[in-house]
Amino acid sequence: MAQSISRLKESPSQTAGPYVHIGLTPNFCGIGGVYASDLGAAMVNDKTRGERINLHIRVLDGSGTPLKDALIEIWQADSEGLYNSPAELRGAPDPNFLGWGRCPTDMDTGLCVFETIKPGRVPFRDGRPMAPHVSLWIVARGINIGLQTRLYFSDEETANAEDPILARIEHCIRVPTLIAEREGDTYVFDVHLQGEKETVFFDS
Repeated sequence: MAQSISRLKESPSQTAGPYVHIGLTPNFCGIGGVYASDLGAAMVNDKTRGERINLHIRVLDGSGTPLKDALIEIWQADSEGLYNSPAELRGAPDPNFLGWGRCPTDMDTGLCVFETIKPGRVPFRDGRPMAPHVSLWIVARGINIGLQTRLYFSDEETANAEDPILARIEHCIRVPTLIAEREGDTYVFDVHLQGEKETVFFDS
């Protein structure tokens, strides 16, 4: 039975600081012996169901320069649209899919790469199906509160047009800031923190 977490209070926010990678991805920083591998580094294995894809994500500042010390976490449903969560009551999610990943941006290129699967559609709170999407949480030095956004897929035009979240974006010219472009088995997605192409961010 799923348990409510409404009794838990949100911790105070503070900037991630210069040591976020040491605390969350020690192997990436060359610090061994903490974890066999960094938590969230592998989302799939050879038994995971669904279409294998790669997500190439960069976080760009107002000048278009990639941040090289950001960290990104993603959450998504499995290929059948089920979440790996105790709160998932619609069915049994794929036991070979983690559903959550964590990746630091490359210190030279600013690129963050996730190996995952194409998610299925999940219902909005009113039952309408949302388009396949991945939820992102982004932290870096100078970001006081982690930024939340979504990644949708460019080859899901029909589903995107029906998505209740995308439909709520008042300025529709900003919807493309949430769409990742497909290149083979890779989806390329740039998160713009500021500027003309500023990505749409969400409160929760």
